[in-house]
Amino acid sequence: MNFSTGRRPATVVDVTPLIDIIFQLVIFFMVSTTFITSPGIEVELPESSADTIIRERDDVKVWVRADGTVHLDQEPASLAELRSRLQDVAKKDKNTMIVIKADKQVDPGRDVAVMDLARGFGLNRLAIATEANVAGGGGDED
Repeated sequence: MNFSTGRRPATVVDVTPLIDIIFQLVIFFMVSTTFITSPGIEVELPESSADTIIRERDDVKVWVRADGTVHLDQEPASLAELRSRLQDVAKKDKNTMIVIKADKQVDPGRDVAVMDLARGFGLNRLAIATEANVAGGGGDED
């Protein structure tokens, strides 16, 4: 009998496809994860059919809650503090965006008062934050 005395070739497991699949799964989960984009004061924003999102790094956020309290960049603020802060912002840069996030139960006159206060200091870039209307609509239906 003739027996072979040589060693068998070692089997090699190629893990490259496994690594590729794991990286693709990691990328998928990173992309599909929901991030909180606007933490802060909880207000129930009015709905809008427009889906334009304007975000700037140096914008100033003013929250107007249903109970009438005003928060400026997540800090409670009186009318005098709001006036002082908007005046400081206007001195720095008159092109700063002022984003008003008002609860939908808030009297519209309160929103207008905040906008007038900002305009009084020359801050004309104003925006009112809204929730996206997921039901569609927003246009004339025939």
